[in-house]
Amino acid sequence: MPHSAPDTILFDGVCNLCNGFVQFVIRHDPQGHFHFAALQSEAAQRLLTERGIVPATLPTEPESVLLLSSGQLYSHSTAVLRIAGQLGGVWRLAGVGWVLPRPWRDALYRFVARHRYRWFGRQESCMLPTPALKARFL
Repeated sequence: MPHSAPDTILFDGVCNLCNGFVQFVIRHDPQGHFHFAALQSEAAQRLLTERGIVPATLPTEPESVLLLSSGQLYSHSTAVLRIAGQLGGVWRLAGVGWVLPRPWRDALYRFVARHRYRWFGRQESCMLPTPALKARFL
């Protein structure tokens, strides 16, 4: 069922793993269903504030990808599984993750998130989209 507004993925803009995830989604989302905003950006802060989430209450080093879809905000493993499901094709197989209880999924997610800078590194600033992708970034 088509959505009237694109889903928005909010991600840690300085995290190499998160930036790789965004690049992965872009490659596997040729219809442009997803839009993106770095959690550190004013656009992301505005989106969160509009939904009653005070950005100052979020950790200074974001530990989660957030998905804003149909007015709902999803985080941690739920966000990732919903994103994978929207990509279609073979990526829908990630849906097998739904059989795990959410606390287990989120514990695994948080473990990777806690170590992501050490394992994958970080950048000094948020990524800049290419001119062709600029319309998909808020």
